[in-house]
Formats: sequence, structure tokens, C-alpha cells
Amino acid sequence: MTLIPYTLDEDDPRVSPMGLIVLQTDETLEPEFSSYFADRKYPIHVTRIPSGIEVTTDTLAEMEKALPAAADLLPKARPYRVVGYGCTSASSVIGSDRVAQMVKRTCNAAEVTNPLRAAVACAANQGVSKFALISPYIEDVNTPLRQAFAENGISTEVFGTFGESEEAKVVRISKASVVDAAIHLGLNPSVDAVFLSCTNLRTLEAIPEIQARINKPVLSSNQSLAWHMRSLNEAH
Repeated sequence: MTLIPYTLDEDDPRVSPMGLIVLQTDETLEPEFSSYFADRKYPIHVTRIPSGIEVTTDTLAEMEKALPAAADLLPKARPYRVVGYGCTSASSVIGSDRVAQMVKRTCNAAEVTNPLRAAVACAANQGVSKFALISPYIEDVNTPLRQAFAENGISTEVFGTFGESEEAKVVRISKASVVDAAIHLGLNPSVDAVFLSCTNLRTLEAIPEIQARINKPVLSSNQSLAWHMRSLNEAH
């Protein structure tokens, strides 16, 4: 064996990594983030968190206990400016502050966000507060989500759901179904934006088509989370 000498590159302090906690059952967030961050200069390190096959308030609440272990699996060589937790509905059940507390137990992160917190920030940035909410969830999951938006000053009186609890079906809801539902509710004159909830719902290609038809902002869990993580990262 030959012992080969080597040198080490210095980490660029301007290029801080971001962390992303993705549900075990999620098939959409990572591919869509690849598009949203195609121009990024900083790495995004991804870890997974155990999640139920079905989305219920019980399975969502259970993730609170698993957050520290999932965050602990992110590389620790450098601190994180931002870590995102990729679950809209669980964030409404657990609470954004509690999500941040649990992540920071094991991860050196300056900021922790999630799609709920991100959507509220994105709505404020765009000056909208009356959502037409499209969700895939069953009713006991929709209730805390709508309540969380209300507590943050966002109305979801115009609301529709696909009523699906099985994650493997949520990710396969067709683009046409998403577009049709969003246009139908988004054209309501009482709303000023559409929000497509759930990181596992495929929305990347649907958003431009919906916006062109209703001429209003269209936000999604993944789009909002990507925008907020980028904003927080670049604010430091």
C-alpha cells in the first residue's frame, strides 16, 4: 500500500449548505426541488423521516418524535443557514415553533421552515390573504391546516379537497385534476390566490397553466418552501 499525500480545499463561507427533511412516503418534493434550485450555488443535503402510509392527524403528530433523529442524519461538517421540513399538514398539527425546536435539538440550523410557515411568508410577500385552498387530505387533516392559516390571517373559506389519505395515490393525482380544481375554485371573485397544499402533490407543471387561466398568484407547498428557504438563506 502506498500512502498518498493530499491537500484540503477550504469551504467557501459564502456557500452554506441547506438541509431538507423529506417524508419517507414523499415522491415529489426532491424532483421538484431539483427544478426550483437548478441554479443554486449551495448544496442541499436531504434526510428522510418515517411517515405513515396514510395521512391522518395521528400519523402526522407521530412525526414530532422522529424529527430530531431525522435531522441528526444531516451532515455535520458545517452549520446550516436553513433547514426545511417538508410536510404542510404535519406542520399545522405539530406547530411551526415546535418543528423548529425539534430540528434544532440535533442540527446546527440558524433557521427552520416548513411549507405552512413558508406559505404564510409567501402570501405576505405577494400581498394576498384569501386563498382558494386545494388539498388532497381527509377532513380531520384539513381542519387543523385551515385553522393554522386562519391564525396567520389567511382565509380559506373557498376550499376543495380530493379526500385522499393514501400517500401513494396522492402523488399520482393527475395534473389535469389539479389544474381543473384550481381553476374552478380560483376563479371565485372572493379569493386573491390559490394554494395547492401537500409536498407530495405534483404542482410544478400545473402552476403556470393555472396562473394563465385565472390571472392570480398560485402558490404550492413545494414552491413556497423553496422560495422561503432561498429567501432565508440569502438573507444571512
